[in-house]
Amino acid sequence: MTQDELKALVGQAALAYVVPGQVVGVGTGSTVNCFIDALATIKGRIAGAVSSSEKSTERLRAHGIQVLDSNGVEQIPVYIDGADEIDQAGHMIKGGGAALTREKIVADIAERFICIADESKLVQTLGRFPLPVEVIPMAAAQVSRRLRALGGEPALRAGVVTDNGGHIIDVRGLRITDPAAMEFEINQWPGVITVGIFARHRASVCLLGTPQGVRTLSF
Repeated sequence: MTQDELKALVGQAALAYVVPGQVVGVGTGSTVNCFIDALATIKGRIAGAVSSSEKSTERLRAHGIQVLDSNGVEQIPVYIDGADEIDQAGHMIKGGGAALTREKIVADIAERFICIADESKLVQTLGRFPLPVEVIPMAAAQVSRRLRALGGEPALRAGVVTDNGGHIIDVRGLRITDPAAMEFEINQWPGVITVGIFARHRASVCLLGTPQGVRTLSF
Protein backbone atom coordinates (compact mmCIF):
# COMPACT_ATOMS: atom_id res chain seq x y z
CA MET A 1 0.00 0.00 0.00
CA THR A 2 1.15 3.54 -0.68
CA GLN A 3 1.60 6.07 2.11
CA ASP A 4 -1.51 7.91 0.90
CA GLU A 5 -3.52 4.67 1.08
CA LEU A 6 -2.28 4.07 4.64
CA LYS A 7 -3.33 7.59 5.62
CA ALA A 8 -6.79 7.04 4.15
CA LEU A 9 -7.04 3.75 6.04
CA VAL A 10 -6.39 5.29 9.47
CA GLY A 11 -8.50 8.34 8.67
CA GLN A 12 -11.46 6.04 8.08
CA ALA A 13 -10.66 3.94 11.17
CA ALA A 14 -10.70 7.05 13.37
CA LEU A 15 -14.44 7.44 12.78
CA ALA A 16 -14.98 4.65 15.31
CA TYR A 17 -13.70 7.00 18.04
CA VAL A 18 -16.01 9.90 17.19
CA VAL A 19 -18.70 10.21 19.87
CA PRO A 20 -22.19 10.63 18.34
CA GLY A 21 -23.87 13.93 19.17
CA GLN A 22 -20.66 15.46 20.51
CA VAL A 23 -18.05 17.92 19.26
CA VAL A 24 -14.87 16.40 17.82
CA GLY A 25 -11.41 17.98 17.96
CA VAL A 26 -9.68 17.99 14.57
CA GLY A 27 -5.95 18.39 13.99
CA THR A 28 -3.91 19.39 10.97
CA GLY A 29 -1.98 17.72 8.18
CA SER A 30 -2.29 15.32 5.27
CA THR A 31 -3.41 12.36 7.40
CA VAL A 32 -6.00 14.54 9.14
CA ASN A 33 -7.26 15.65 5.73
CA CYS A 34 -8.17 12.01 5.10
CA PHE A 35 -10.00 11.96 8.44
CA ILE A 36 -11.89 15.16 7.60
CA ASP A 37 -13.01 13.65 4.29
CA ALA A 38 -14.21 10.55 6.16
CA LEU A 39 -15.87 12.70 8.84
CA ALA A 40 -17.96 14.36 6.15
CA THR A 41 -19.78 11.06 5.63
CA ILE A 42 -21.15 11.19 9.20
CA LYS A 43 -21.38 14.96 9.66
CA GLY A 44 -25.04 14.71 10.59
CA ARG A 45 -24.13 12.66 13.67
CA ILE A 46 -21.80 15.22 15.31
CA ALA A 47 -22.39 18.59 16.98
CA GLY A 48 -19.53 20.22 15.13
CA ALA A 49 -15.75 20.42 15.25
CA VAL A 50 -13.04 22.46 16.94
CA SER A 51 -10.14 22.93 14.54
CA SER A 52 -6.44 23.42 15.20
CA SER A 53 -5.63 25.41 12.06
CA GLU A 54 -7.04 27.68 9.40
CA LYS A 55 -6.36 25.03 6.73
CA SER A 56 -8.37 22.39 8.58
CA THR A 57 -11.13 24.91 9.23
CA GLU A 58 -11.39 25.61 5.51
CA ARG A 59 -11.57 21.90 4.68
CA LEU A 60 -14.18 21.22 7.36
CA ARG A 61 -16.38 24.08 6.20
CA ALA A 62 -16.03 23.01 2.57
CA HIS A 63 -17.60 19.71 3.65
CA GLY A 64 -20.43 21.53 5.44
CA ILE A 65 -19.13 20.72 8.93
CA GLN A 66 -19.73 23.44 11.52
CA VAL A 67 -16.51 24.75 13.10
CA LEU A 68 -16.87 26.00 16.66
CA ASP A 69 -14.74 28.52 18.55
CA SER A 70 -12.65 26.71 21.17
CA ASN A 71 -13.55 29.40 23.72
CA GLY A 72 -17.16 28.30 23.58
CA VAL A 73 -16.42 24.61 24.18
CA GLU A 74 -15.65 23.35 27.68
CA GLN A 75 -14.83 19.75 26.84
CA ILE A 76 -14.31 17.52 23.82
CA PRO A 77 -14.47 13.71 24.11
CA VAL A 78 -11.76 13.09 21.50
CA TYR A 79 -9.11 14.99 19.58
CA ILE A 80 -7.93 13.29 16.40
CA ASP A 81 -4.62 14.35 14.89
CA GLY A 82 -1.51 13.00 13.23
CA ALA A 83 2.11 13.01 14.35
CA ASP A 84 5.51 13.52 12.79
CA GLU A 85 6.87 10.92 15.23
CA ILE A 86 5.36 8.83 18.01
CA ASP A 87 7.19 6.59 20.47
CA GLN A 88 6.14 3.42 22.27
CA ALA A 89 4.67 5.45 25.18
CA GLY A 90 2.51 7.77 23.07
CA HIS A 91 4.85 10.78 23.25
CA MET A 92 4.95 12.67 19.96
CA ILE A 93 6.80 15.25 17.91
CA LYS A 94 4.36 17.50 16.09
CA GLY A 95 4.58 20.78 14.23
CA GLY A 96 5.70 19.83 10.74
CA GLY A 97 2.66 21.75 9.55
CA ALA A 98 3.40 24.70 11.89
CA ALA A 99 0.13 24.25 13.85
CA LEU A 100 1.66 22.91 17.07
CA THR A 101 0.37 25.61 19.44
CA ARG A 102 -3.25 25.37 18.39
CA GLU A 103 -2.94 21.59 18.35
CA LYS A 104 -1.89 21.65 22.00
CA ILE A 105 -4.77 23.95 22.87
CA VAL A 106 -7.37 21.63 21.33
CA ALA A 107 -5.65 18.58 22.84
CA ASP A 108 -5.88 20.25 26.26
CA ILE A 109 -9.66 20.60 25.94
CA ALA A 110 -10.05 16.96 24.86
CA GLU A 111 -10.45 13.96 27.15
CA ARG A 112 -8.54 11.65 24.80
CA PHE A 113 -5.98 12.13 22.03
CA ILE A 114 -6.33 9.68 19.15
CA CYS A 115 -3.23 9.74 16.96
CA ILE A 116 -3.54 8.61 13.34
CA ALA A 117 -0.33 7.84 11.47
CA ASP A 118 1.33 5.45 9.07
CA GLU A 119 3.81 2.95 10.49
CA SER A 120 6.87 4.99 9.43
CA LYS A 121 6.08 7.47 12.23
CA LEU A 122 6.60 4.94 15.05
CA VAL A 123 10.09 5.27 16.60
CA GLN A 124 11.96 3.99 19.63
CA THR A 125 13.32 7.43 20.56
CA LEU A 126 12.04 10.83 19.43
CA GLY A 127 14.35 13.16 17.55
CA ARG A 128 14.95 11.80 14.08
CA PHE A 129 12.30 14.22 12.81
CA PRO A 130 13.44 17.84 13.38
CA LEU A 131 11.85 19.23 16.52
CA PRO A 132 9.73 22.34 15.80
CA VAL A 133 9.75 25.21 18.27
CA GLU A 134 7.32 28.10 17.75
CA VAL A 135 8.75 31.41 18.91
CA ILE A 136 7.96 35.10 19.06
CA PRO A 137 10.06 36.53 16.20
CA MET A 138 12.27 38.78 18.38
CA ALA A 139 13.34 35.74 20.44
CA ALA A 140 14.45 33.53 17.54
CA ALA A 141 18.19 34.15 17.89
CA GLN A 142 18.29 33.70 21.67
CA VAL A 143 16.15 30.58 21.61
CA SER A 144 18.40 29.18 18.87
CA ARG A 145 21.46 29.76 21.09
CA ARG A 146 19.80 27.85 23.93
CA LEU A 147 18.86 25.00 21.61
CA ARG A 148 22.50 24.73 20.48
CA ALA A 149 23.50 24.48 24.12
CA LEU A 150 21.26 21.40 24.36
CA GLY A 151 23.20 19.83 21.50
CA GLY A 152 20.74 20.65 18.73
CA GLU A 153 21.23 22.22 15.33
CA PRO A 154 18.50 24.88 15.02
CA ALA A 155 17.42 26.50 11.76
CA LEU A 156 14.67 29.03 11.15
CA ARG A 157 11.99 27.61 8.84
CA ALA A 158 12.18 30.01 5.91
CA GLY A 159 9.11 31.96 4.90
CA VAL A 160 6.82 30.46 7.54
CA VAL A 161 4.57 32.55 9.76
CA THR A 162 2.16 30.57 11.93
CA ASP A 163 -1.55 31.27 12.38
CA ASN A 164 -0.45 32.96 15.63
CA GLY A 165 2.13 35.23 13.98
CA GLY A 166 5.05 33.17 15.30
CA HIS A 167 8.13 31.77 13.59
CA ILE A 168 9.26 28.13 13.59
CA ILE A 169 12.74 26.91 14.51
CA ASP A 170 13.44 23.32 13.42
CA VAL A 171 16.01 21.52 15.56
CA ARG A 172 18.00 18.58 14.23
CA GLY A 173 20.38 16.32 16.09
CA LEU A 174 18.45 15.88 19.34
CA ARG A 175 17.87 12.48 20.91
CA ILE A 176 14.85 13.01 23.16
CA THR A 177 15.12 10.32 25.83
CA ASP A 178 13.00 12.19 28.39
CA PRO A 179 10.26 13.95 26.37
CA ALA A 180 8.39 15.33 29.39
CA ALA A 181 11.51 16.95 30.89
CA MET A 182 12.61 18.51 27.60
CA GLU A 183 9.12 19.78 26.86
CA PHE A 184 8.93 21.41 30.28
CA GLU A 185 12.39 23.01 30.00
CA ILE A 186 12.01 24.52 26.53
CA ASN A 187 8.52 25.81 27.27
CA GLN A 188 9.95 27.93 30.12
CA TRP A 189 12.31 29.91 27.91
CA PRO A 190 11.27 33.53 27.24
CA GLY A 191 9.93 33.94 23.73
CA VAL A 192 8.95 30.30 23.23
CA ILE A 193 5.27 29.98 22.34
CA THR A 194 5.45 26.20 22.53
CA VAL A 195 7.72 23.31 21.66
CA GLY A 196 6.53 20.48 19.42
CA ILE A 197 7.00 17.75 22.04
CA PHE A 198 3.63 16.31 23.05
CA ALA A 199 4.43 14.51 26.31
CA ARG A 200 1.98 16.17 28.70
CA HIS A 201 -0.64 15.86 25.94
CA ARG A 202 0.47 12.47 24.69
CA ALA A 203 -1.70 10.09 22.70
CA SER A 204 -4.17 7.77 24.43
CA VAL A 205 -4.44 5.60 21.33
CA CYS A 206 -2.50 5.42 18.08
CA LEU A 207 -4.10 4.03 14.94
CA LEU A 208 -1.11 2.94 12.88
CA GLY A 209 -1.53 2.24 9.20
CA THR A 210 0.34 -0.88 8.01
CA PRO A 211 0.14 -2.98 4.83
CA GLN A 212 -1.64 -5.60 6.96
CA GLY A 213 -4.27 -3.11 8.12
CA VAL A 214 -4.73 -0.76 11.05
CA ARG A 215 -2.69 -1.60 14.14
CA THR A 216 -4.09 -0.15 17.38
CA LEU A 217 -1.66 0.91 20.11
CA SER A 218 -3.04 1.93 23.50
CA PHE A 219 -0.98 3.86 26.04
